Formats: sequence, C-alpha cells, structure tokens
Amino acid sequence: MPRRGYVMAKPWKVVLTLGAVAMLLMVVAVAALLAAAWSGARVPRHTLLEVDFAAPLLEQVPDGPLATLLFDKRMRLREVVEALHAAAADPKVVGLVARVAPQGVGLATIEELREAVAAFRRSGKPAVAWADTFGEVTPANAAYYLASAFDEVYIQPSGDVGLTGITVTSLFLRGSLDKLGITPQFAQRYQYKNAPNTFTEKEYTPAHREAEDALAGTLYEQMLGEIARARRIPLAQLRAIVDRGPLLGPEALRAHLVDGLLYRDEVYARARRRAGERGRRGAGATLGGEPRLLFLRQYWEHADHLWARGGPTIALVYGVGDVTRGKSDYDPLGGSVILGGDSVAAALRAAVADDDVKAIVLRVDSPGGSYVASDTIWWEVVRARQKGKPVIASFGDLAASGGYFLAMAADRIVAQPSTLTGSIGVFGGKFVTTGLWEKLGVSFDSVQRGAHADMWSGVQPFDADEWSQFNGWLDRVYTDFTTKAAAGRHLPLAKVQEIARGRVWAGVDARRLGLVDALGGYDEALRLAREAAHLAPNAKVELREYPRPRSAFERLFSGGRENSEEEGAQALAQALMALQPALRLLRDAGALGPQPPQALRAPLPSVR
Repeated sequence: MPRRGYVMAKPWKVVLTLGAVAMLLMVVAVAALLAAAWSGARVPRHTLLEVDFAAPLLEQVPDGPLATLLFDKRMRLREVVEALHAAAADPKVVGLVARVAPQGVGLATIEELREAVAAFRRSGKPAVAWADTFGEVTPANAAYYLASAFDEVYIQPSGDVGLTGITVTSLFLRGSLDKLGITPQFAQRYQYKNAPNTFTEKEYTPAHREAEDALAGTLYEQMLGEIARARRIPLAQLRAIVDRGPLLGPEALRAHLVDGLLYRDEVYARARRRAGERGRRGAGATLGGEPRLLFLRQYWEHADHLWARGGPTIALVYGVGDVTRGKSDYDPLGGSVILGGDSVAAALRAAVADDDVKAIVLRVDSPGGSYVASDTIWWEVVRARQKGKPVIASFGDLAASGGYFLAMAADRIVAQPSTLTGSIGVFGGKFVTTGLWEKLGVSFDSVQRGAHADMWSGVQPFDADEWSQFNGWLDRVYTDFTTKAAAGRHLPLAKVQEIARGRVWAGVDARRLGLVDALGGYDEALRLAREAAHLAPNAKVELREYPRPRSAFERLFSGGRENSEEEGAQALAQALMALQPALRLLRDAGALGPQPPQALRAPLPSVR
C-alpha cells in the first residue's frame, strides 16, 4: 500500500513521463550540438591562424581503445598540411603565427611541414614563428629547421638557438648482455644491415660507421642548405655559425638566425599588426577590425576542404608502423603503431574494388618488420596495378626494410629528402638466455619429437644444422627482396645488389640511386596520382581513406564495455606510456620471452 499522502502513478503515465523527459533531453542535446556547429562553422572574416607544433604529429590515428583515448584529439600530419593549403587560398585568413617546438618527429616530417608553410607564404600572407627557446642546454635542430621556413622567427630574450649540427647515435648492448649471461645469435644480409649490431657488438663495425657517417653527412647538408636559402645566409657563413653553436639570444640575433628577442605577447602583437596590414592591403581591405585568433584545428573542422565530393576518387591507404602479420593495432608496451599486413592488404583490395577510385596513394611510414606481412602487401600492390589502378607510394620519416619492400612495386615512389629509405636486406636470430638463468639458479629440461623442435628455444643455441638452415632462409629472403626490388624499380639486379646490402639511404640519395622517383610529400604524390589516372593536374578529386575512418560517434557507441571502463583505460594507458622505455628495452633484449625474428627491419639510429 502506498504511504499516506502519496498517490501511486499509473505505469503508463510513468512511461510517458520518462519518454517525454528523454525526448526533451535529446532535443536539447541536438540543439546544443547544432548551435556549436553553427557558431564554429563561421570562420571569422579576418582570421589569424594559430598553431602549436609542440605535440608530435601522427600520420594515422591507430585503431583500438587505448589509441583512441591517447590520440583521437590530435591533428594528423596530412590534416595540418591540407589546413595550411586551404588557408593559403582562403581570403578570410590573413596570417599565421606558430609556436615551433616539435618533439618526436623526424626530419622528413619537418620537411613536409616546411613545404606547407612555404605554400601558405606564397599567398602573400605573413607567417611568424616563435619559441621561448630553441633548446635549453639541448640540441634543437629540427625545431629551428621548421622555424626557418617562416617569414620571421622570434625567441624570448632568455632563449638560445641550439643549432649545433647532426649527430647519429647508436645503442650497443653487447656488454650488458655479456654481464647478464645472454648470448645473441644473429646473422644478417649484408654488412650494412646493422640492426643486430645493437646486440652483437660493443661499437661500430667499419661498415656500420661508414653508413652512419654518410647518412649524417647527407642529412646535415640537406638541412643546412635549406636553412641557408630560407634565412638568406651564405652557406659557408652558416657552417661557421653552426660550429659556434649553441648561440645565446643576442648572438643568434646578430647571426640573423632570428629576427628579434620578444616574449609571446609581443610576438602575437606583431603578428596581429602584420596580418592587419596585409588584410587592409589585400582581399580583407573592406573587412577592418583586429584579426581574430583561431586555432588551426578549429579552422580545419569548419573550413572549405580541398577535396570534392563525388566524381573521380583517389584512395589513400596508410602503411604506418612496425610490420606484422594480422591486424593493425597499437602496442602500448613499445608505444608503437602496428602495421598489420592483413589490414593494409584488405584496404588495398577495397580500394581496387571501388569503381570510383582512379588511383591509390599508399602512405608509408615504417621501419619494417615481418617479411611475410610485407610480401602480403607487396602482392596487393602488384594486383592493384594489374587491375588498372595505379599506385603511388608516398614515404614519411621512414620507408626502410619491410617498409620499403611493401611499396617497391608501386608505379611511382615519392620521398622527402631526409626520409630514411631502403635498407634492402634481412636479419634474424635469437637470444640464448641459459647463462642468465644459471645466475638466477633456474634450470630447464625438456623432451621433444622432431630434430629441430627446439630450434627457437631461448635456452639452447642453434646447432650446426639449424644454423645452416637459418642462414639458408636469410639467403632466400634477401634474393627475393633484391629480385622484386629490381623488377619494381626497373633496375638491373646487379645494381640493386650493389646499393642494397642492408644500407639505409636518405631520400635525396635514394632518388639519385633510383630507389625513389621524386622528392616531396603528399602534394607531389597526389600530383603523380592525378597524372597516373589521366586527370588534369588541378582536377577536383575526392580523397577517400581506406578503410573508412570511424567517426567519433561510431567510436563512442562501438562497444559498451570499452566506454564503461574509459577512466580505467585512460589510467592504464598513462601508466604504460610511463613504462614504455624500460619495457621496450626488455622486449628487444628478449627478456619478455621469445620474439619472432624481425626479418625486414631497418637499423634506425637516433638522429639529433
């Protein structure tokens, strides 16, 4: 019985009331979203774009709940490039001001951004770069390299310019492994395939030193040449400036590396003044008023994009991360993106099956990995061409070893001058950890059926027969790699074998050797895609990603369990990111269990 003074509502009335409330809340939510979209859709008619290059730029947002939580709100490299191109042609945009402090990006990414900034500047609009400092007792070559592409460069009075040159540093763990009682058993094809040297050597071998010295020299000359042109400093004078570096702020000002020593508010005031002057002279002459700041991400969400809807389509397929068999994913232990052979192959097949697609751009940023997975993708590139769909490969920071393998059958290959390219070679092996376990008092025993059942055991070395078989496998992979490279690049096999041997080349050298066809980034790749599809150079096309990126709504409602544990997943992601350096080192040393051989992985040193 209901308590006195209360009247029990009829069930149907309760249902109607709840339904009405739910409908009202839905209407309010939709109205709020529409209002936000309407207000954001109006790019101010006198806009000064603001961008912060402090966070690393992604090529692709990897799939998976952890990656979504960590990276969903970050702009991708292609989006930044396209936003700057769109802004160059947008009369509402009158200038650009950027904080330049990039972290965790390669020189090829810097070159892609420099090209986009150059395109913006060609519109006649001012582009101002600033940083509190370019390195505080640290090198800042990449940051200054990017900043030099702007009209004006500023640091605050306490800042420095850490333009000190290029150093290539390689890690060697053999001494530590010896102390731990771990014996590396590796072999490679050939002398420049230096990845296993991390575990088998204590210093550079002659071939390793030769390759790294040549790479450092090429990257250094490329960077200095571009900075000298941008800052209008004679190259010999710039070399002397770098050799004196790092420079204090006043020294950098006298050397014409920066245009002034200003704090952030002073830089913004100058950028507003310059943008306002440009607006009064140009298309914005009738607009008047102070330029309004707008973040590049907000602009990109509401600006007129460069690509048409419908009509001729160019497919964009990403090949980003460590190449593995299976599905693409995100590795929280190593903090790396996983390029799944099955996922990329399926994306290529989908693009080929779409009648609207006239050409495919395969964007590669990968140090390599699995030989079989790389071959799976290589075959789909071959099949795409057989079915009349041209494939243009566009390289980011890395297209090395397996990353080069999967793209070498493309019609044309485009790389940045500093893209680490090639490393046509193979290595593999295992760690024998018996000595480590003996130190810990741990022993193993086993029974087996089959002469080689324990071949990949980490507690027993290869025997003579197993070592011979393993080296035969390396020979087979190397022969297959070089033969397919020769066919794909239309080069004599002897020439490929001469420039292969596991050596990593900078993009500018790779072009000279015939491993790539042109230097540039997304713009050049899309130009070549139009050309291969027999479209006009300025034809309006739709750029369509395969597989289709999931919207925020789809990610939000794709699985209840994932969303109900979002806070826990966020905490776990942060904890894993903090542990990544140690976990990566343990994984690479084999301490986290047996690891499959990385047949086509490039030796990639730290370049600073």
